[in-house]
Amino acid sequence: MSTLNRARIVAAAVELIEREGADAVSMRRIAAELGAGVMSLYNHVPNKSALLDGVAEAVLSEIEFTDDPSAHWGERVRIQARAFRQIAHHYPRCTMVVVSRQLRSPAGMIPAERALATLREAGFDGEEAVRMLRMFIAYIVGSLLREVGVTPTFAPDRPDVPVGVADPALFPELHARASELTACDHEAEFEFGLELLVQAMAVRLGERGLTGHS
Repeated sequence: MSTLNRARIVAAAVELIEREGADAVSMRRIAAELGAGVMSLYNHVPNKSALLDGVAEAVLSEIEFTDDPSAHWGERVRIQARAFRQIAHHYPRCTMVVVSRQLRSPAGMIPAERALATLREAGFDGEEAVRMLRMFIAYIVGSLLREVGVTPTFAPDRPDVPVGVADPALFPELHARASELTACDHEAEFEFGLELLVQAMAVRLGERGLTGHS
């Protein structure tokens, strides 16, 4: 059996969360997954909270940025948002852990630091940069929830779930838009929303007399 260490313990937690959700995680369950004694885990991870912090940090550390500091801020924002979405799509359940933790490690802070630096360099003040970072996180997580079916409203139909038909007399728009509402190209939907956000940011900069073309 491989030597027990923090990385193996965190990796086991990541796998368990993706299979069964964060509620399934306990030190005893992780020990069982690894075939180790529960007390031996405490030599590497002090408690469940620290373990979940480790999960969040591990997921964020896998974000691959191809950020070009010389590129326009709008394109840099798009690249960073897509990178976060990609890792969130790969680890949908662990992403919920990421957004629930107060990250303090360098691995966990790097993506936020890059995002804030990009927004500040674009011309936004500190308060606006923080608000926009939160806005993008909310947008990406919301998109993710729709993709994985956690929030089924306006998500595409699933063959295993019966869908009611809107009465055209009572709900003419819902009836007319039925085909659009029951289908969804997640990639196209994400890019549509991302473009709206970047354009709105550019408008905000323009209103302040700053350069904000995307």
